[in-house]
Amino acid sequence: QVQLVESGGGLVQAGGSLRLSCAASGRTFSSYHMGWFRQAPGKEREFVAAINWSGSTTYYSDSVKGRFTISRDNAKNTVYLQMNSLKPEDTAVYYCTADKYRSNWADLAWRNWGQGTQVTVSS
Repeated sequence: QVQLVESGGGLVQAGGSLRLSCAASGRTFSSYHMGWFRQAPGKEREFVAAINWSGSTTYYSDSVKGRFTISRDNAKNTVYLQMNSLKPEDTAVYYCTADKYRSNWADLAWRNWGQGTQVTVSS
């Protein structure tokens, strides 16, 4: 098990940027694949981005590709989500996820979830 704590959310104008961070507990962070999901009011939780354990491979949803960048620092037990060119439709609670074994990055069956951080993009 790993505990995840997100930070960095807030209110930003459309076109602006935010960087989310997710700090993980434990000494085995580097063995976990990491992901970001989001859930907007009245909508289902959806996949945003994922990164494999080493950081060598990343995955993005079509809606954020080219605007968001996921990265990790295994020495700091932290994964990041750099969000640029934000749009009002990016408004959601963003969740960090972790799992040692993933066959489908976009499904919701990740074993570990954070509590979420609110991102609000005003028009």
